Amino acid sequence: MKHRGYYGGFGGAFLPEILIPTFDELVSVFESAKTDPGFRNQYETLMAQYSGRPTPLTFAANLTRHFDGAKIYIKREDLNHTGAHKANNVMGQGLLVKKMGKTRVIAETGAGQHGVACATMAAKFGFDCTIYMGEKDVMRQRPNVFWMEQLGATVVPVTDGTKILKDAINQAFRDWVTNMDTTHYVLGTACGPHPFPEMVAWFQSIIGIEAKQQILDLEGRLPDRVYACVGGGSNALGLFAGFLDDPVELVGVEAGGKGIDTGFHAARLSSTDAGAGIAQGYKTYFLQDDDGQMKETHSISAGLDYVGVSPILAHMHETKTARFESATDAEVVDALKLTMRSEGIIPALESAHAFAGAFREAPTLSRDQIIIINQSGRGDKDIFTVADVLNDPEWKTFIQTKAAQYHA
Repeated sequence: MKHRGYYGGFGGAFLPEILIPTFDELVSVFESAKTDPGFRNQYETLMAQYSGRPTPLTFAANLTRHFDGAKIYIKREDLNHTGAHKANNVMGQGLLVKKMGKTRVIAETGAGQHGVACATMAAKFGFDCTIYMGEKDVMRQRPNVFWMEQLGATVVPVTDGTKILKDAINQAFRDWVTNMDTTHYVLGTACGPHPFPEMVAWFQSIIGIEAKQQILDLEGRLPDRVYACVGGGSNALGLFAGFLDDPVELVGVEAGGKGIDTGFHAARLSSTDAGAGIAQGYKTYFLQDDDGQMKETHSISAGLDYVGVSPILAHMHETKTARFESATDAEVVDALKLTMRSEGIIPALESAHAFAGAFREAPTLSRDQIIIINQSGRGDKDIFTVADVLNDPEWKTFIQTKAAQYHA
C-alpha cells in the first residue's frame, strides 16, 4: 500500500489488490487534471453553461430581521442543475471518465440527489449508468428514483445490512471490482479511499470560491461564520474551501436525529459515540460498537445518515480548524418551516440542518456580524417525508385518491 491521501491520522487507501491498478490510473488522471489550467477552465465553463453557475448568494432579510442578530446570507446550491451541489462533483468526474476512455459509471446514493446528478451526467456524456440505493432510502426518496430511471439509469435497491447509504456503497464497490475495465465508480462524497476525498473536495471547492468573492462584492468584507450540513462532508468541504486561510469560523452541523442521548442519530464528530476505524477503504470516525461493528444510524434526512465522515473533516475536527454541532429532527423541521414562510425558499432536509445550527447562534451575534448558510439542495424531493411529519390532512387525501386510481 502506498502512503498517500492522509490527513493527519485519517484517510489513506486500504484496497484489495485487484483494485490497485484502477486506483493508480484514477490518481494519475486526477493529478494531471489538477495541474492543468485547461482542465479547470473546461470544468468551470461546463458548470457555467450546463449547470447555471455561479449560484447566487442571497441576503435573507426577513430571517435577519426575525433573529435580530447577524446578517444572514444563503449560498443557493439548490439552484444548481439537478437541484443540489452534487452536480459539481459528478460533472467533474464525468470529464475524468472521458479521459480514461471508460463507458459505464456506477454510483451510490442516499437522498437521491447524487443519483439524479450522476444519471444526468451519464445521459449528457453517453455513459451507461447504474445507481445503488438502500431499499429504505428508495422508499423515502421515491421521486428521485423515478427521475433517475427516466434519465436512463438502472436503480438497484440494496437489501443488505441496514438498507441505507453505507450498504449502497458496499454494493457499488462489489460491482466495481468485477467491472474495472469499463466502469468508473462516481463516489458522491468526500469519503472512501484516496483520491476520492481530495478529488470530490476539489470539484466542490467551486462553492466556497464563489461565495467568498460574492460576499466581498456585496459587503466588502468576509463573513464571521459559515455553516454547512455534514453527512459525508462534500458540501461542507466545498463551502469551507473558500475560507480555509481566513479568520472565518467554519461550522459543520450533523444529524442529531432524535437526540444525541437517545443513540438514534448520525453524529460522528459532535458526539462521543464514534471512534476511529477503518472501513470501506479508508480511516475516519465511524459510529461503531466495541467490537468494531457499524451501528445503525438515524436521521430524518436520507442524505445525512452515513455511518462515517470525510477524513478531511475528521482531521479538521482533531485540529480544531472547524467546529461541529448537531441538530435534531425536530429542530430541522422547525428551521425548514421558518425558512419557507420567511423567505419563500424550501431547503432540503439535509440543508435544513445547517439552517437549524445557524438559527441557534444568529441571535447571539451582533448586527454587524455576517454568516453564510450553504443551502446544499432544494426540498422538493422531501415532500413525502415532510408531509408525513406535518401530518397534513389534504396531502393524505391526495395520496388516498391517487392510491384508489391505482387500485392500491
